[in-house]
Amino acid sequence: MKPAIKIENLSKQYRLGLVGTGTLSHDLKRWWYLLRGKEDPYLKIGEINDRSTKGSSEYVWALKDINLEVMPGEVLGIIGKNGAGKSTLLKILSKVTGPTTGTIDYKGRIGSLLEVGTGFHPELTGRENIYLNGAILGMRKKEIDRKFDEIVDFSGVERYIDTPTKRYSSGMTVRLGFAVAAFLEPEILVVDEVLAVGDAEFQKKAIGKMQDVSRNDGRTVLFVSHNMGSIKRLCKKAIVLNNGNIIEKGLVGEVINHYLACMEDMGLGAEKVLPLDTNKDFQLLYACLTDENDNIKQHFSCDEDIIIKQKVIINKKIPGLYGFLKIVKKSTDEDILISDSNDIEGNLFDQLPSGENTIKIRLPKRILGFGEYLLYVNYASNFSFKSFNVDSPGYIIEFSLTDSATQRGNNRNGYLSTILEWNSLSL
Repeated sequence: MKPAIKIENLSKQYRLGLVGTGTLSHDLKRWWYLLRGKEDPYLKIGEINDRSTKGSSEYVWALKDINLEVMPGEVLGIIGKNGAGKSTLLKILSKVTGPTTGTIDYKGRIGSLLEVGTGFHPELTGRENIYLNGAILGMRKKEIDRKFDEIVDFSGVERYIDTPTKRYSSGMTVRLGFAVAAFLEPEILVVDEVLAVGDAEFQKKAIGKMQDVSRNDGRTVLFVSHNMGSIKRLCKKAIVLNNGNIIEKGLVGEVINHYLACMEDMGLGAEKVLPLDTNKDFQLLYACLTDENDNIKQHFSCDEDIIIKQKVIINKKIPGLYGFLKIVKKSTDEDILISDSNDIEGNLFDQLPSGENTIKIRLPKRILGFGEYLLYVNYASNFSFKSFNVDSPGYIIEFSLTDSATQRGNNRNGYLSTILEWNSLSL
């Protein structure tokens, strides 16, 4: 059987710093080599894309020599830390950007959901965006009409279908975006970790829909997620990307075990300091965990509040900016708790002035059970159609909780440690 997707020697190189092809001398040198039929000289240089270290080269390889085959009807999970090259791979496949070297061969139409609002025009209504996306995929109006009611019903935004999508929340935009990508019958469905923005009910529906399109319709799915539970339920095979290279591929259980073993060596502490990057419009500079007395700590009791502090810098005001964090169980890489600044009335990030700001989030006592956890932080804009350079830190802090004040101690399973009232109606 011929592969649905065949990737050969795929690489993507980026130049750091200001956007552009480089200096005039670089362009002339490239032209001179091309004229003589020689390889681009700047493909021979460049470092791996390790964001945690300061390099000496202005060129980095976001992807390097990727070789991969995905069969029709297969659901492939793609996992790896932030900056590993996952989104770059999907963007090349979706023709958002082109490869530096190598080729991708595939058969059929591709439906993509790479970030909040992918393919949506903010001034158009939800209804108009559905028809626009269908037309981009090469579908006739009658075909879209046939699927329209299913898309709206699945997304759950029927009341707002004739409202411009710029007024949608991030969750509503993701719901409609996924429904459009899944129901307009692409042969290949590409879904990035954007589903994490949706609520638990919608994530369950989305995963069920992806299972249906692969098993019943024979369509191919590429799924990126930091939630190992979702990867395990949906995928039979997976790959791990690290610094632009595939370091592991095979059956999903074996691949996840390899990834979790690598995470044991992450070495995160109770605080994180990041170097200033003047090219970013919004950036996290510093984060830490403290107790009520402002002591920086990594180990807490279940009976004390945990304060999450973030120091951020806004170099350019970004409309619709919001923050997202999740707490992940280190031993299983399962998402235990998520929080979105859009959850509260009046998004905090819209009110922040330019320059440095400190954000404080309180995690109440008796929320989490004992164990070791990872704190994941991300930022995004509801207006993703504009070219804002927003920071994407990923996993930044590791911490642990002990529970010595109750009978459960540290030897009973469970993610929560809430103390419930026990009453009898006869007393």
